[in-house]
Amino acid sequence: MIERIKKLPVWFFTTQKGRTPVIEWILELGPEDKKRIGRELQTIEFGWPIGMPLCRAIKGHTGLWEARVNLSGGKIARLFFCVHKGKMAVLHSFIKKSQKTPKKEISIAVKRMKGLEP
Repeated sequence: MIERIKKLPVWFFTTQKGRTPVIEWILELGPEDKKRIGRELQTIEFGWPIGMPLCRAIKGHTGLWEARVNLSGGKIARLFFCVHKGKMAVLHSFIKKSQKTPKKEISIAVKRMKGLEP
């Protein structure tokens, strides 16, 4: 039996009030989309480091990465994460509606990343 070891276990950003925005966002999705996101996060956990087409570093924001997930109905999801204390800290997520990633979405992830305890 081959034992698989998580190279980068997933952890979801939690606000000071105890909310986990990305988990709340995922729970609003349909069952197939939840599975797709789960599979891709698992791929990152066990296969890190991973590049395109699944993961890409965000230019100009050292340490910030995006996971790219194709959802049902042609929708595209992006999940921003960083590596923090040996874990994949999933910071923010959204449905991408334009070619270029909105600066607002990146700024949310950057703010959360900077707020992580050292």
